[in-house]
Amino acid sequence: MKKGSSKKEFTSASKLEEAFSRRSFVISAGMGGLGTILAARMGYIAIAENERYTLESESNRVNLSLIPPRRGWLLDRNGAPLASNRADFRVDVIPDRMNDPEGTIAKLGEILGLNEAAIADISERVTDSPSFQPIEVATGLEFEKFAAISVRLPDMQGVIPQRGYSRYYPTGASVGHLIGYVGPANAEEYEKEPDPLLVTPGYKIGKDGLEKQFEQELRGKPGARRVEVTASGRIVQELDTRDDTPGEPVRLTIDGPLQDYAARRIGLESGSVVVMDCETGDLLCMASMPSFDPNSFSAGIGRIEYAMLRDDERVPLRNKVLKGLYPPGSTVKPMHCLAFLEAGIKPEETIVCGGGRRIGNRFFNCHSNHGVVDMKKAIAQSCDSYFYHFAQQIGFDKVAEMATKLGLGQEYPLPVTSQFYGTVPTPAWKEQKFDRAWQAFDTVNASIGQGYYLTSPLQLAVSTARLASGKEINPRLILEGSTPEPASYNFKPEDIDYIRDSMREVVNGAGTARRARLPLPDVEIAGKTGTAQVVSLSVSNGRTGPWKWRDHGLFTFFAPTDKPRYAGVVVVEHGGGSGSAYPIARDVMTFMFDPEKGLEKLAALEKSWGGNARERLARRYAAFAEAAGETVEPAPTRSEDIFATVEAEARLAARQSETIANDVIRPRADPAASGSTPPEAASLETGGDPTG
Repeated sequence: MKKGSSKKEFTSASKLEEAFSRRSFVISAGMGGLGTILAARMGYIAIAENERYTLESESNRVNLSLIPPRRGWLLDRNGAPLASNRADFRVDVIPDRMNDPEGTIAKLGEILGLNEAAIADISERVTDSPSFQPIEVATGLEFEKFAAISVRLPDMQGVIPQRGYSRYYPTGASVGHLIGYVGPANAEEYEKEPDPLLVTPGYKIGKDGLEKQFEQELRGKPGARRVEVTASGRIVQELDTRDDTPGEPVRLTIDGPLQDYAARRIGLESGSVVVMDCETGDLLCMASMPSFDPNSFSAGIGRIEYAMLRDDERVPLRNKVLKGLYPPGSTVKPMHCLAFLEAGIKPEETIVCGGGRRIGNRFFNCHSNHGVVDMKKAIAQSCDSYFYHFAQQIGFDKVAEMATKLGLGQEYPLPVTSQFYGTVPTPAWKEQKFDRAWQAFDTVNASIGQGYYLTSPLQLAVSTARLASGKEINPRLILEGSTPEPASYNFKPEDIDYIRDSMREVVNGAGTARRARLPLPDVEIAGKTGTAQVVSLSVSNGRTGPWKWRDHGLFTFFAPTDKPRYAGVVVVEHGGGSGSAYPIARDVMTFMFDPEKGLEKLAALEKSWGGNARERLARRYAAFAEAAGETVEPAPTRSEDIFATVEAEARLAARQSETIANDVIRPRADPAASGSTPPEAASLETGGDPTG
């Protein structure tokens, strides 16, 4: 045998049998042990966890879902609904439950008869929204269409047809800016408040206005529904239901019919109307037009409608009552006269207006030649020269102090999402903001409500109520509890009476707003016209040319003149002067005292305008949709982004008048302010008469 070789081993039959027997034993033992474990586990599941799996199997058979609570109503001061709920058939989809989103949306569009733009909007929202968030497809469905969707559910995963309630705004755009709207909670809102209710199909929360401010009061508590379902999800039978608890109603100080009338009366103009109670501070009307229909936003604004609103130069998405800032123009002159009286100027002191006033070595124009002018004539005929002179004499700091006391430049404690509060300029303010000294022309500009002066319609209404009453009236929007007695400013009664009587002359004497007289024999209205320039005379005459170059028209008022009960303001953006504003105030106050006569006038106007606001909007939408075709970009998924953009643009727009504040304002010629015969009423209805 060679070195390194090994002896070959032989395997016998007995050895093979022995090895096989050992392996068989090991395998058998292993399988037996595994069987024992499985049997033990099955016994544990069947006995120890019997209750758990019984519940799980029951949950597969029984579906438990939340019932969105009915939202509390928003009521006007008389209990009539401004925002209510109505029974509704609706369809939503949940993106993460859809196995074929494109096919499902197409099938829904076919069954519901949706147009291409609506289908594109739904597809866009399904793609861009969080996958867990319900997306509204259609609301207000007829029962036949609702039933057609329900029977096809096994073939359309992620589709949720529901019977419930939807938010409804009876007067539509008239309350759009005031009430706001509701919509599905977004990802940020759910993250902040991880409540299953927020992602329940059909549930919506307040997104803007009072709907947002009173979300917790209006929300209510959800109910629950148990139904037996098949493996495919088809409902077999309803087992039991726990009813929801509706939200609490919120009652406002707003007078619903007055709000709707004022919004409609603004007509083809862009502007706002505010009316408040001089005794309680109750805000009776806060109309801002043009506006949006909150019913559309609540259903999910479509790309065509959003594009129409976005591209409108009159900015229907902006709340002009709270976020419109304008030079107040001559509307502040009565307030400035009160400052003169407080500083010791006698009302019978006169100046001579020869078409302007020389101050230092510079001549400052007036809009007319008024001759000898005392305080009453200065207010009634809006003589600029008078205010140039006495504002220089007492110093504008004292004038600004009075304006601030009466409510300008202030933010009021109201339940609103935000409000702009403007500027009452002073020498110290200008130095701090622009690092430039106050000049004589700054006093000239500010004395007639121009220059850096900026106010909101709400502030002008509050200041007018305070001026008319002599009390620190604070605006109130919620009708609850007792009204505290406002503090008195302790002005001299004879001073307040003098200012009131001067404002009465504006309308009922030889003033600038004689066409504003009420067509009522026993009620007089007092007021003050204002024209606010936004570009210089070298750019536009303020009455013609591009819309954004025309002057704003303003009119502050109170009535009755002998015992003021209501005060307010009308502001018409780029209306060409105050002649566009005071006819609206006249008709609104006519409706206040004689609704039948007010409605008669409105009916004639709406006929000449081509129908009421809702009819005009529908025609405009149809025309816009036809012209736009399929080229319109989709609306932002988050409506919050829409209104954030609107607010930023509003701040930029408020600065337009600053471009002419660095030099003296040259008032436009105005024959009506000199006491001559005013233009015919027809021109006033179209905003053709700039006064004051």
